[in-house]
Parts: sequence; C-alpha cells; structure tokens
Amino acid sequence: MSEREDFLRKELVGELRHVENLVRLEPSIDKKIYYFSAAYGITGRTYRYSFSKDVLMADLILQGAYNMLTERMQLLRTGDKNVIPEPIIFDKICDGLKDLANAFESGSSVLEPLEVIITTAFATTGPGNYLREKGQLKL
Repeated sequence: MSEREDFLRKELVGELRHVENLVRLEPSIDKKIYYFSAAYGITGRTYRYSFSKDVLMADLILQGAYNMLTERMQLLRTGDKNVIPEPIIFDKICDGLKDLANAFESGSSVLEPLEVIITTAFATTGPGNYLREKGQLKL
C-alpha cells in the first residue's frame, strides 16, 4: 500500500469511528441520520483519491441505507406512523459502522458490517418492517 493509500485509509477509519460516536450519542433521530450521512461522505472522497472496490461498495451501501432512513423520516413527518425507528436501529447501525472501520483498518472483509448496516436500514422500510414482524428479519 502506498503512503497516500495508507493515509487515506487512516482518514477513512478515523472518520467512520467519529460518525459512529456522533450517531450513538445523539438523541435526535433526525440528527442521527444527518451525522450518518458523513459516513458515505468520507467513502466518496476516499475512492475518488484512491480507488478501492471495497470503499466503492461501502459508499453505495451507506448511501442506500441513508436514503432508506431519510425516506422513513419523511413518511413519519407526513403522519405515517406504521414504522417508527426504535433505538435498536441506530445501535445496530453504529455497531456496523464500528465493525466497518475495524475491517478497513485490518484489511479484512467489509461484507458483514455492510450487511448489518443495510439490513438494519431496510428494517425501517415497509417490506423490511413486515419481514421483521414475521420474524424473518432479525436485528
């Protein structure tokens, strides 16, 4: 790994850890989602300067998760109270961010942490919540 790649990887890991901490400590759901958006912000910057398939995959999955969470909040604002994100949603997303940072730091597979993040965000959608209520989607 080049010096540049090593620097960018360390920045990525540090930012993911910072985002995880902000989301974990913030009481407001809106602000949690706002802070979470910084996760795909850093992945987008990282792959532009030092391309990595893992970072690209993380970027796309983090953006997808953010979009699901944002859509749920928009539905809540319009009065749709069918799915209200429980605290476990953000706990699991934070666990996924922590594990993702660890995976990037160690060079191990990022697949499992990304699966946790996207599955947890999916649980806030209508189909995801339905599968969760049926016991097929477990957090």
